[in-house]
Amino acid sequence: MALTRQDRLLLNALQADSRITNQALAETAGMAPSPCWRRVRQLEETGLITGYRAQLDRKKLGLGLLAFIRIKIDSHSEQEALRFEAEVQQLPQVIACYATAGSADFLLQVVAQDLEHYSDFAMAVIRRLPGIKEMETSFVLKEIKPYTALPLGL
Repeated sequence: MALTRQDRLLLNALQADSRITNQALAETAGMAPSPCWRRVRQLEETGLITGYRAQLDRKKLGLGLLAFIRIKIDSHSEQEALRFEAEVQQLPQVIACYATAGSADFLLQVVAQDLEHYSDFAMAVIRRLPGIKEMETSFVLKEIKPYTALPLGL
């Protein structure tokens, strides 16, 4: 889908503040409110806008530990991968999971209250997932640039 300059302005504004009023959004994009509202609905209907959410402060929620776990699985059969993926979907501590190429098969982004809670989770849950051959954890010491929005116009 080719984005217009106005689309980019709308999407950047919505990424920065999904609670922006239609009037303010229209002003940001240099549009009248009715065409702005219609265009946002089109972007939603085409699936370009997939939802709206609040960004939460994980530390204030008591989730002070952020880690990435690289996982290799035993078998690379589709069935084994799908089984692993289904199990990971059920784990609330896993906030993101990616199938990767390179030295690992999957990369999990995990939150926990602290190192003790992470250790319990890793040993009792992650290590017991189907087909785990190897896992390696990297702990985040400092978030330099956390995800907040996608860059438009690349």
